[in-house]
Amino acid sequence: MSDAEGEGAVVLDGESLTPAEVAAVAREGAEVAIADEAREAVRAARERVEDVVESDEGVYGVNTGFGELVDERIPREAVAQLQTNLLRSHSAGSGEPLPTEAVRAMLVARVNALVKGYSGVREVVVDHLTALLNEGVHPVVPRTGSLGASGDLAPLAHATIVLIGEGEAGVGDERLDGEAALARAGLEPLTLGAKEGLALINGTQLTVGLGALLVVDTERLVRAADVAGALTTEVTLSSTVPSHPAIQAVRPHDGQADSAANLRRLTADSEIVDSHRNCDRVQDAYSTRCLPQVHGAVRDAVTHLRDAVEVELNSATDNPLVFQRDSIAGRSDDGATAATARASGTDRAAVLSGGNFHGEVLALRLDYLTSALTELAAIAERRVDRMLNPNTQESHLPPFLTTDAGLRSGYMIAQYTAAALVNECRAAGRPSTDNTPVSGNQEDHVSMSATAAWSARETADRAGRVLGIELCCAAQAAEFVDDGLAPGRGSGAAYEAVRERVPPLDEDRPLADELAAVADLVRSGDLEARVNAALDEPLT
Repeated sequence: MSDAEGEGAVVLDGESLTPAEVAAVAREGAEVAIADEAREAVRAARERVEDVVESDEGVYGVNTGFGELVDERIPREAVAQLQTNLLRSHSAGSGEPLPTEAVRAMLVARVNALVKGYSGVREVVVDHLTALLNEGVHPVVPRTGSLGASGDLAPLAHATIVLIGEGEAGVGDERLDGEAALARAGLEPLTLGAKEGLALINGTQLTVGLGALLVVDTERLVRAADVAGALTTEVTLSSTVPSHPAIQAVRPHDGQADSAANLRRLTADSEIVDSHRNCDRVQDAYSTRCLPQVHGAVRDAVTHLRDAVEVELNSATDNPLVFQRDSIAGRSDDGATAATARASGTDRAAVLSGGNFHGEVLALRLDYLTSALTELAAIAERRVDRMLNPNTQESHLPPFLTTDAGLRSGYMIAQYTAAALVNECRAAGRPSTDNTPVSGNQEDHVSMSATAAWSARETADRAGRVLGIELCCAAQAAEFVDDGLAPGRGSGAAYEAVRERVPPLDEDRPLADELAAVADLVRSGDLEARVNAALDEPLT
């Protein structure tokens, strides 16, 4: 495994990269290494590209123009300049730079796609990209510019133009030009060979990198929602019967069953629940009674995205793709020779143009996730209202969770903020349903997948802040439950975690920093860690 043996390194083989590993590289600075078998695949693919170059046959991506200019032939002596021009012309993004974690996620996903062995780059290109990650050289990439077909062109161009000593990159706290940034990593600028510029920028790696981080974040978020909802269920004296296994068994959706199981686990040994088990209330409001059904549906949406991200992380998504000619024979419905008849290349190599760069498979699921997270925020806001609203809340809770209501407003305006966040979630739009043709109408349908990923990312942040507000309110409501009644093991741990950051609200005070602190408790995973430490089995 040669360079793949560094302890803790994420080993890239083009086949097995996971969202958790993307997050480790993007956020924790985990090093990256290339598996030996992947290196062999890279070398073999490059040999096939060299064969095509030697043949002088016109092949898209090797010696032709791009997009609308596909019919323009490029002489052999200008092929390297063609690739350099491609990076320069496509570095046309706009707006604030992407966060470092997004750039790192994009880079590790791109390296993994290249080492599958269908892109035709030289090994040195892969090594330079790996060095950027391992040496902490982070290209400056404007956020806006991708249409999600032909992949994430502009962001990837900004990310990879540093390899030729151009563009800009952050190294520590400094922002350097590309050549100086490479020098910090002990690298010389590359002169690109045939197809390499196109292979670097033609793919879905910004979208899938953001998608991988979203999978990690939203799986944590939905578990935090179960925690917040369990504590609210207790302090509003709502019933845990709706989470009974028998109810879940006759509607066996996986997500619903998992959230119901979490609620039972979180409220285990709750004296609060036991205290009103035989009360005369017939049914609770939907926001607590239907928690497993709503949270479970969000879980299913996250799983739907995970399925696509796991495949996409380990896919070849640039165009054209380079195959050994004998590997594609017989793979067409038109007969054994149909694929090779349409292929460009030599007797050994076949270069096929297709559309694996189109991000629709991610865009639709990202928009679905945005809708699901909006519902997660919406039901949490409704639970906040159940605790605050004197027209709906339980008699043991004072209006807006404060004594001397009227003189004091308590958590009244926190619910306003939750409502505003939910409205922003609803206004996020669904980018995958939009389309603007480009490149002289050659690229006449695009996915907007990167925009969908960014929209989902912002929605996840808003949903996490709503959950932080719910946790603050639920902890405050717990102060008005009968003295001496203990909450469940998991919900009690959540209460203590909140109280370490936010004291009980005895007098009105500014709440913004406290709400932000509890939102960070959700986002960081600290809430889940505290809760799991109190449980016999961790949350699912």
